[in-house]
Amino acid sequence: MKSAPDVINQLIGNISRVMPEGLTAELEKNLRAAMNSAFERMDLVTREELDVQAAVLARTREKLERLEQQVEALSGKPGQ
Repeated sequence: MKSAPDVINQLIGNISRVMPEGLTAELEKNLRAAMNSAFERMDLVTREELDVQAAVLARTREKLERLEQQVEALSGKPGQ
């Protein structure tokens, strides 16, 4: 996945190609500011952060399953 600056640069490049040259600099400045603001409000995470959290969740689920089995064995009652 592309980073926010990469996406912004790609979009600005695409828009700049279809705009008249006199409007490009001012439009680029305003568009970049608006897009940066929008990305900041989205509270996005990187792929790496997402992968780390997915691994933590997987380990937590495994631990929970082990603990449920231990409780079941100690109580002598089968789980649901």
